[in-house]
Amino acid sequence: MASQRDIRRRIGAVRNIKQITRAMQFVAASKLRRAQEATLASRPYSDKIDEVLADLAAVLGAEDHPLLAERTEGKRLIVLLTSDRGLAGPLHTNIIRFAAREITEHTGDLSVVSVGRKGRDAMRRARVPLEAHFPGFGDRPTFADIIPLSRLVTDAFLGGQASRVDIFYTKFVSTLVQRPSLDTILPVDPSEDTEGIPGNQFIFEPDPATVLTQLLPRYVATRLFQAVLESRASEESSRMVAMKNATENAEELIEDLTLSYNKVRQANITREMIEIASGAQAR
Repeated sequence: MASQRDIRRRIGAVRNIKQITRAMQFVAASKLRRAQEATLASRPYSDKIDEVLADLAAVLGAEDHPLLAERTEGKRLIVLLTSDRGLAGPLHTNIIRFAAREITEHTGDLSVVSVGRKGRDAMRRARVPLEAHFPGFGDRPTFADIIPLSRLVTDAFLGGQASRVDIFYTKFVSTLVQRPSLDTILPVDPSEDTEGIPGNQFIFEPDPATVLTQLLPRYVATRLFQAVLESRASEESSRMVAMKNATENAEELIEDLTLSYNKVRQANITREMIEIASGAQAR
């Protein structure tokens, strides 16, 4: 049985851990508020540009812009969004397992562009070929931060090295729910519902090629930026919940250790009283 001193030390250590986890919980809650607001604010724009491009892809083709072309040659390029930091509960494990299952079930020539150290390390351990790596985009990612990643995947598709570009990220649903998701960025998926388009035609000014040249690169960057915002909000949400659970577990452990300490203390007092009484009787 542990001594009173050992139990006191353990209680002190757990109290220190509890203070740290509680502080991290509050910091994550503060960051989550900002990340959630940014994510929800950008969703309408991302959804609308996705809708517009899907309608355009239904009536246009590769002759109008190469980013609309369906390719049979080239490898599958996967963008895996994770983070550089841990202590976020099962967030990284879930998205990495989700990506690994998709890669295993759909075999073929592929490579990965990792964003965040967690995803890069996992792909290296699995010996999945890495095309490139980007560090995490920080607590407040901006649209300009995504441009190098957007150019990389766009150039790979235009150059014929990639026949398809998929992005794996964690979609923010609520504070308690974050869902691993897979979206295809390139080629642009045509809309199945084109009945609302008169004659399935658009009037382009000056011409389709010029409009798409400006619109498609921004569409790719917007889809990537939205996925980064979703992952950011999911990370802080998962971290806040994980730190809250850790704090509650520390409180329970302190209670258990305190009970053990009191039992040991009572046993020591009882033993000392018995020794005193035995010594008195011996006299």
